[in-house]
Amino acid sequence: MSALSEAFANNFAHGREVGASVSVFNANGEVETLHGGFCDAARTDPWKPETLVLIWSATKGLAVACVLHAMEKGGVDIDARVGELWPEFAQAGKDQLTFAHLLSHRAGLCALDSKSATFLDHESVIRAVEAQVPLRGIDDSPAYGPRVFGFILDEIVRRLSRGETLGSYWRRVFAEPLGLDIWIGLPEEFHPRVATILSPRVQPGATPDAFALAFADNTSLTRRAFSCPAGSPSPSAMNSPRMRSASMPSLGGIGSARSLAKFYAMLANGGRNGSNEIFGEKSFRWMTSRLAQGFDGVLQMEMAYSAGFMLDPIDAAGRKIRQLLGPSLSAFGHAGAGGSLAFADPEKKIGFAYVMNQMEQGVLPNDRCLALVDAFYSQS
Repeated sequence: MSALSEAFANNFAHGREVGASVSVFNANGEVETLHGGFCDAARTDPWKPETLVLIWSATKGLAVACVLHAMEKGGVDIDARVGELWPEFAQAGKDQLTFAHLLSHRAGLCALDSKSATFLDHESVIRAVEAQVPLRGIDDSPAYGPRVFGFILDEIVRRLSRGETLGSYWRRVFAEPLGLDIWIGLPEEFHPRVATILSPRVQPGATPDAFALAFADNTSLTRRAFSCPAGSPSPSAMNSPRMRSASMPSLGGIGSARSLAKFYAMLANGGRNGSNEIFGEKSFRWMTSRLAQGFDGVLQMEMAYSAGFMLDPIDAAGRKIRQLLGPSLSAFGHAGAGGSLAFADPEKKIGFAYVMNQMEQGVLPNDRCLALVDAFYSQS
């Protein structure tokens, strides 16, 4: 038994999982994929290799890849002003904001003042973004946009691709050519393959962390960011057919661990799939370059970002403060609510992905997921 399979089985043995899968790919293909448990709370529907599941904000990594690809194809540099592509964006003090500011969560657009923008109405959110005065300055520490960020990414892709939605762009450019079972807006025919998302369990006697305390405060930036646009869905609501089929680049991706790992393996190998160059060298630098680091006023912890991807923060000596993405300093990826995680490691040239249906509390994946990451690196 490999160290990874032992750690995976241990999570089930300790009752931390209902259903889950973990996968690792490299340039030559699948290294290891494991799955187990059940798709439902009643534990009657076994988790299969082809089971799909909601990945929450791990969707942002896919969405950012679409934006960077569209920017590269459109000849748009990361230091260009967003208003040059999207003139209406430049109002309300946003005329100096660049794509670098926007993608690294330094644009001050983590929340909206508008009460009329609604979650399933893209145009209402975009109009609110255009009218929004930045809530923070570009020289401030980053402030993660859990909801609004995806709408902005979608609009950028639409403007660079003559109106094509980000969900459609994802399928055309990445999912179909690479054979990936991942959708941002799942067709109804695939709904029977989706595992049910289960809300986090209440931990009796647990001491709330800084994020939990901020989220409980109706006046905090954290609560505002996670509560807008109006109608932001709960975990149980995301199991509805309507939500599964909605194109939500911030949090609506549905797919398998195997496909996520395969996608990130392509990124880890310089954006190449065999002899096919999907990303150029410049785009790859955008993914790995540290554009922002500091105390994130939304997530309430030290965070670091490249052009839309999460990085592990480092100290003054260049050492990792935490190793969510393994030991490699060049690793990049994105986490999702409840514990999902996918990342690329350009040093090992691998893609790693973990997905599950039993959500856990916490703003980033915790020991359940970290045990899998650590186990993989201990054997490699």
